[in-house]
Amino acid sequence: MSYLEHFGLEREAFSNAPDARFYFDSVQHGQALVRLKRVVDANKGLAVLVGGIGSGKTTLARRLLDGLDPQLYESSLLVMVHSGVTSDWLLTRIALQLGVRQPETERLALIRQLYDRLLEIDGQGRRAVVLIDEAQMLQTRPLMEEFRGLLNLEIPGKKLLNLLFFGLPELEDCLRLDEPLAQRVALRYYLRPLSEEETLAYIKHRLRVAGAASMVFSAAAVAQIYRYSTGVPRLINTLCDNSLFEAFLQHQTVVSPTLVEAVAGDLGLTPQLLAAGQQAVAQHLSKIESLLARLEQRRGS
Repeated sequence: MSYLEHFGLEREAFSNAPDARFYFDSVQHGQALVRLKRVVDANKGLAVLVGGIGSGKTTLARRLLDGLDPQLYESSLLVMVHSGVTSDWLLTRIALQLGVRQPETERLALIRQLYDRLLEIDGQGRRAVVLIDEAQMLQTRPLMEEFRGLLNLEIPGKKLLNLLFFGLPELEDCLRLDEPLAQRVALRYYLRPLSEEETLAYIKHRLRVAGAASMVFSAAAVAQIYRYSTGVPRLINTLCDNSLFEAFLQHQTVVSPTLVEAVAGDLGLTPQLLAAGQQAVAQHLSKIESLLARLEQRRGS
């Protein structure tokens, strides 16, 4: 008997692999989707979603992409896997994803191709949008300047391309490489960890999607999961998955808080380390918010 059969599950409930079936519509995730969708529908140009490691940025990006009707949007998702990309590579990749056939190798010719394609999309009554995941990998000024140039592809009264950045807090440092681009951000939204109440709802949701007939974590176990994960979805998944497997090995039908503590110890998680990390993230976000306030004052002066 596998541990899935032991708990009456049809599939793994807490895999960290992206899976749209397990999308958890928390209040903040729902608000993020609404705001990002508005940026696209209003052709506002550039939006930024920032979150810590494991906060659900990629899941949110894929959820948004899946919700964009191809009849109304020409959309794509570009994942930055390393920081060594060049401006030419980036421009070519975006052109391909927006439907440019046989992109030119000469830069100005390629930009002309892209502009013509964007005009074609607009003429069809659709909106063009490119989602950039792991955008903190864009660590050079030329890349930021390239994005600013893309936002200049417009017609009177309308932008032809919308860019949505998803990344770690370091993304703000990347944007500051080109301040004119940073000032064009129409929306900034920050994903924060789940609350303890949301953590419980998240665990129940994933178990339900996986086919569980009942809650297999005790209330005290959930409290421990929140304590060690601080509400970060990826850590919640890791703790829950390992706890279920350990419970299976010990022939337990309900996960206990003692078992969660043992799993957290094996993973090297301690409340002290997590609290320090959470405080560092909070301090970083505070600095970002102060910077935004200064930018707004400068813009208004």
